[in-house]
Amino acid sequence: MIKLIVFDLSGTTVSDDNAVAKCLHKASLQHGLSASLSDFEKTIGTNKIHLYEYLIAREHGFNLPFEQLESVRFPAYHEKAMQIFDTYSMLMVDFYRNEVKPMPGAESVFEWCHQNGIKVATDTGFHRDVSNAIMDGLKWKEKGLIDLHLDVEDTDEIGRPAPYLIQKAMFKLSVQSVHTVMKIGDTPADLLSGYHAGCIANVGVLSGANSREILVKYPHTDIVEDVTAVPTLIAQKYSSSHIVVK
Repeated sequence: MIKLIVFDLSGTTVSDDNAVAKCLHKASLQHGLSASLSDFEKTIGTNKIHLYEYLIAREHGFNLPFEQLESVRFPAYHEKAMQIFDTYSMLMVDFYRNEVKPMPGAESVFEWCHQNGIKVATDTGFHRDVSNAIMDGLKWKEKGLIDLHLDVEDTDEIGRPAPYLIQKAMFKLSVQSVHTVMKIGDTPADLLSGYHAGCIANVGVLSGANSREILVKYPHTDIVEDVTAVPTLIAQKYSSSHIVVK
């Protein structure tokens, strides 16, 4: 029943101790943007340039719901957003070049997926520099643990909450139906992208920056503690055949 799972990176399959939100916040403070750490915890998983544009616009009085992040752009704030983003990128790349490691059990879940005929893709709101730092450190492609990795530069920098990363993964891996796709991530942006793509399973995990109280406010089919729950979840709810859970 499930032929493809699209896994988020940081907070879902990559351990980061909330570093993404912390780096976003630290960069914003250095450039005088008065967004809180919790603002970033709720909005990570998005294109970070567009996120900074959105937050600058909000500071100037624009009342745009987060759910519409990729449907409205703010070119007047692009230059300022890029200044903050460049600082953030340096902080984030430096972090992952030194500390990148998988979430406990994530690699075993990837192996389980392949053993059960499920393709594995990872997607992220990171741009290519940070994305490459993670992939270079983990070597998941080289180890055969994942079939595909995508970042926002693979979808013309239109990231979550739009569904295009999931749709691109389906296209690249020859998966035709969203009724066979699971999306899993730790942010509202993950859940919104899975919802907009129409995935049969749209799963939030509590291993990242957001609590259950935050995630349940967004469209989802399931909320689990972490990715190690995936095999049991599929066997119990999303399997039309016999799935072996070791």
